[in-house]
Amino acid sequence: MLVQIPNLLSTEEVREARAALEAADWVDGRTTAGHQAARVKANLQLPLDHPLARTLGDRIVDRLSRTPLFIAAALPLRILPPRFNRYEGGGTYGDHVDNAIFPIPGTPVRVRTDISTTLFLSDPDEYDGGDLVIEDMFGTHRVKLPAGDAVVYPGSSLHRVEPVTRGVRFASFFWTQSLVRSNEQRRILFDLDCAIQQLTADHPGHETLDGFTAVYHNLLRQWSET
Repeated sequence: MLVQIPNLLSTEEVREARAALEAADWVDGRTTAGHQAARVKANLQLPLDHPLARTLGDRIVDRLSRTPLFIAAALPLRILPPRFNRYEGGGTYGDHVDNAIFPIPGTPVRVRTDISTTLFLSDPDEYDGGDLVIEDMFGTHRVKLPAGDAVVYPGSSLHRVEPVTRGVRFASFFWTQSLVRSNEQRRILFDLDCAIQQLTADHPGHETLDGFTAVYHNLLRQWSET
């Protein structure tokens, strides 16, 4: 399931983040890649312990907690602190699948990467290439969103970032451990939630709403892991 989240950050928030990121010191992105991924990764990354990564990451997580579309799609239990990357001069990240488990730095907590999220921090007209290409059972999806928009997709997906041949592509990326491990079950709950919200908007107080809402919560109760 791919879900696009518009305007996760405002234009002004993106502008402030970009100014800070452009002035930051970056390191080789392969320092955080696994053995296989390092062979196809050619980008720059903000160090995980960089104060800017913490500041911007906290802002993103706070915004996610107040974004109903993200909550409905991800059903988040834990979110790995957001990371930041930079692609330019042919920078790319070839086909790969993300690690299944990541530790939260400085803690004993580990996050299962059920869901991947990319938050675009450069507008499409600022760079050539750089498409996020996601492969799943329904085919190939090419994603290149306006700055401030995000895309949520299964962490198990094979994906890549095409070479950036002009300009600079800034983005944040992170993973979420969901209350519901199964992508198929999350999709059912998301579709049901969307249907309930639409019914509520079209027919407030409709007699079937209580029943549909009960089904949603009973499925969540049955499928959730805490």
